[in-house]
Order: sequence, then structure tokens, then C-alpha cells
Amino acid sequence: MSTVLRSPRALQLTLALLKPDVVAHPLILEAIHQQILNNKFLIVRMKELLWKREDCQRFYQDFAGRFFYQRLVEFMASGPIRAYILAHKDAIQLWRTLMGPTRVFRARYTAPDSIRGSFGLTDTRNTTHGSDSALSASREIAAFFPEFSEARWYEEEEPRLRSSAEGVRPCTTDAGFLGPA
Repeated sequence: MSTVLRSPRALQLTLALLKPDVVAHPLILEAIHQQILNNKFLIVRMKELLWKREDCQRFYQDFAGRFFYQRLVEFMASGPIRAYILAHKDAIQLWRTLMGPTRVFRARYTAPDSIRGSFGLTDTRNTTHGSDSALSASREIAAFFPEFSEARWYEEEEPRLRSSAEGVRPCTTDAGFLGPA
């Protein structure tokens, strides 16, 4: 991957996944989508897809051999998921905070208002996934949005969006933004 030169004030990108347990429940899906908007994330791209088992195995290959790997792969291939590219000044950390701890039991006690604290069922069916670093965000975004050029986005879209971030109204399709509100 090439290094993208960007302004120190640039918006940061992250991948956010809503897992099959969320997509199967329209009210929960809408509640989480609304939390994304309420936390002033810009939705750069969004799509729903059905993941093949092989795609899940490739995406979660770092966990191969761990006790939960097979269960995670089967679950993620069990139904549609929603993938987002989100932008915000501190997108990765903000999304991870909004999601809450990975372990649902811990989330319910330490971050009960988080997405996982509110909607998570088990450590596998914990509603969401988020990138843990800028490097993993780039890799994960490319896995779900192969047509998306991060370099082009930082060159063409990001400066305009950053300069008008106060008035940007996020779009809810994979076409990008609707523009200033």
C-alpha cells in the first residue's frame, strides 16, 4: 500500500461493520445507524452484502487457530452485514468507544450505553466490528470497498468535506455525500 500524504488536520477514515445479528433486526439497525449520525460521523460509503465463508476466513485470518475462530467465521457468513466507511477527526477511536468493549458482559457493566452494552448478545454476536489502527482501517476498507481509492478520497473529497464539516449532511447510500445541509 502506498502512503497517503495528508494534512495534519485531515479527517480519519475507519471501517465499521454491523454484523448479521444487527442487520436481521431493522429497529436495532436503524438505532445504530442513528448513533453513527448523532456522533457526527460522515458516512463516506455504505453497503450491505452477504459474505461468503471464504471471505470471512480471509478477513479473520489473524484469529485462525483461536478457540472462537470457527464460530466467528460461521456467524459472519450467516446473513447480511452492513459495511461503512466512516470519517471523523478521530474516527477510529471514536467508533471504538461508541462500540464499547468486545466482551458483551464487560460492555454491559463498564459501558452500558455503548452499542455492544445496549445490543450485544454474546462475544461473537456483539453487533459491530471496527478497525483498531489506521493501518488496519486501510486494509479493511480495501477488503470491503475494493473500488474505493483512499488516496483519491484524501486528494479530492476530504479537503472539501473537512472545510465544510459543520454543514455536511451525510448520505445514507454508497454514493457518498449529499453535500452541505
